[in-house]
Amino acid sequence: MRGLLYFLLFLLVIFGVLYALTGWSYSDGERAGTISKFSRRGFVFKTYEGVLNVGGFSGETGSLTPQYFDFSVKEDNIATQITNAVKTGQRVTLHYEEKILRLPWNGDTKYYITSVEIIGPGTRSYGDGSAYPGAQPGQGQPQTQQPPVQQTQPQQMAPAQAQPMPVDSTL
Repeated sequence: MRGLLYFLLFLLVIFGVLYALTGWSYSDGERAGTISKFSRRGFVFKTYEGVLNVGGFSGETGSLTPQYFDFSVKEDNIATQITNAVKTGQRVTLHYEEKILRLPWNGDTKYYITSVEIIGPGTRSYGDGSAYPGAQPGQGQPQTQQPPVQQTQPQQMAPAQAQPMPVDSTL
């Protein structure tokens, strides 16, 4: 009986340590940029994984160098917001928590997104052809119907006030 009690106490300590390492937030913060990749993947455990292009400036070379931030998403509503931001090309601010230890069913990274903030309007909608050469302005944009303009009957002008109509000479 005493051996069983020690074994249960040992399991309780192990699960407590695992919970502390995976549930406790080591750090939290924000990163802003554009989402360059977002997918749901995994062999056994399907998780949402993404890459945020933070951008950046290199002090050594004086040029722009891309910096990437890999992250995981646990919640479906956050994944939907990120998917919409990918489709519209909008900049986002991702609020994240960093865990000490990651378990395979939680994601591939230690950075878990807790909320998404959309920054500004989107550049173009997904599938918009306006970036191609020869595209017309507004092409790919949904057409809105304009209300019909009411036409009024023109008033008869006195012959002294009538202006001559120009003649079109091109045929």
